[in-house]
Parts: sequence; structure tokens; C-alpha cells
Amino acid sequence: MRIQADRDVCIGAGNCVLAAEDVFDQDDDALVVVLQEHPAPGQEAEVRNAVAQCPSGALALVED
Repeated sequence: MRIQADRDVCIGAGNCVLAAEDVFDQDDDALVVVLQEHPAPGQEAEVRNAVAQCPSGALALVED
């Protein structure tokens, strides 16, 4: 699984960081930064939760 983030769509809500702080961060403009493009084993559930909680739909998962 690979994480895609569309920073042009991101509204800076920060839900992704709250759901998976080891995988997502925010820059100085509060836009999403993906720290790990491929989640580590055991992080898949929290990453799926983060994607589901994104209010703007800026996050997506691509299955390998």
C-alpha cells in the first residue's frame, strides 16, 4: 500500500496527524506532509482511518 496526498486539495484540518502521527505531519502552511509513503506493518489500520477522516479527500491509498 502506498499513500498519496494532494496538497492542492488539503485544507489543513490535521485529522491525518491526529490519526497517524508517525505517518503524517503538517508544514508551516498546515498542509499535509507524508512522512512514510509506505506504512510499516501494523500501521495500515491507522493509515486507513486517517484517510477516511480527511475532510477534503486529499488522501488516498494505492494498493501495490
